[in-house]
Amino acid sequence: MHVNGKVALVTGGAQGIGRAFVQALLGKGAKVALLDRNPEAGQQSKAALDEQFEAQRTVFIQCDVTDTEQLKGAFKKVIEHFGRLDIVVNNAGVNNEKDWESTIQINLTSVIRGTYLGLEYMRKGNGGDGGVIINISSLAEYIEATGIAQNTKFNSCN
Repeated sequence: MHVNGKVALVTGGAQGIGRAFVQALLGKGAKVALLDRNPEAGQQSKAALDEQFEAQRTVFIQCDVTDTEQLKGAFKKVIEHFGRLDIVVNNAGVNNEKDWESTIQINLTSVIRGTYLGLEYMRKGNGGDGGVIINISSLAEYIEATGIAQNTKFNSCN
């Protein structure tokens, strides 16, 4: 996928797989908004990435993806900052069986909201240029000690 000059938004972008996605996108020439609910991790990731890439190519936005207004506001900030949105990576995820309702809000509901927001902002009929939405889910809770178990689904919008 050609991403040079494209703008990406990555939820859960300050750590783990999200951070790796951010780094890969930057390495291919994209501009990236890192969304994460952890402000310390977000600021540390932004600072580390700024040492490796041009600082103006990244922005950190603190965002709890379970808060609808924060998520909408984060998408709006990306558009205001970079002027466009081409790629959405719904990556934020947790596994907390003691707080299963929060797990559903983060792992399912926020992915659906992020997908609809991405469609809204990237739709050609709404001023966008089309784009790509990548929803990441993990099978790690079902597979023990087998290494990385990722299931990535690609959705495109026009």
